[in-house]
Amino acid sequence: MDAIGRRREADISVSDAGEFGLIARIVARLPQGEDVLVGPGDDAAVVAAPDGRVVVTTDLLVEGRHFRRDWSSAYDVGRKAAAQNLADIVAMGAVPSAVVVGLAAPSDLPLSWVDALADGLRDECAVIGASVAGGDVVRSEALTVAVTALGNLRGREPVTRSRARPGDVVVVAGRLGYAAAGLALLLAGHSDDPLADAHRRPQVPYAAALRLATAGATAMVDVSDGLVADLGHVAARSGVRIELASDDLPLPPELVEAGLAVGIDPLSWVAGGGDDHAFAATLSDEAALRAMALLADLSVPVPFAQVGRVVAGPGDVVFVDNVPPGAAGHEHFAG
Repeated sequence: MDAIGRRREADISVSDAGEFGLIARIVARLPQGEDVLVGPGDDAAVVAAPDGRVVVTTDLLVEGRHFRRDWSSAYDVGRKAAAQNLADIVAMGAVPSAVVVGLAAPSDLPLSWVDALADGLRDECAVIGASVAGGDVVRSEALTVAVTALGNLRGREPVTRSRARPGDVVVVAGRLGYAAAGLALLLAGHSDDPLADAHRRPQVPYAAALRLATAGATAMVDVSDGLVADLGHVAARSGVRIELASDDLPLPPELVEAGLAVGIDPLSWVAGGGDDHAFAATLSDEAALRAMALLADLSVPVPFAQVGRVVAGPGDVVFVDNVPPGAAGHEHFAG
């Protein structure tokens, strides 16, 4: 295609394609896996649920709140939108089977942007073997991507937030603080820093969450709003106290360097930063040893740390040493 042809292709918008043309264009980019019995093209999809139970979750990405098109490509947005839902599924100890996607878009949104979004959704789902099984599109002034994910427990019991027990250890599998550091760097104008990519597109250790479940996690949570905030949900639901030590929180050198670059204590990102989608779990001492062995066997290494312990208490999270700044984490309707 010559330069004129490429320019014309880039100028084509979703309004030019129309609703059904847009849907057909998206569907053509989305292969279906074996769990999807009826895919796009009917009034609803049909997804296999072999043991009669379905794990389901939903989440939204809104332009200006969760992403900016001058920072993130459409492909990045697709990967991120899928990841934050797939992470919730595996945090329950389930294997993701399918997602459905709602897209609210301005009429002048380039078709090429939608193509790349669909590719990002497809590729993130492929990491864990899920399919994009359908969805809907609507005209809107606010660009919004809504994803609902479905998962299969495969005969196992779900790992909830409500079964942490006094005596359990608290562990984290995955990266903490990277997405928050990336956002801080972007806000400071350091868009070319490699850490900025952690905000654009999380690296979710899906396999690690499933292995924590297999090892015998008593409770688990996807760290999306910050380690302290999300462990707070576990503590409240389980009716226990979770004691953390700031000295035990992982603090990689690249976060220290980023903190120096923007004048922020990097421990605040580790304790309070969200969007990395690491997994925090509680396990007995014996189960924690099993988890370490299972995680060590992963083909791609996953950061793993013991950060605290569960004790009897009123359903809260406390630090036994210094409380990091910004540890409260993210709350959607604060401020």
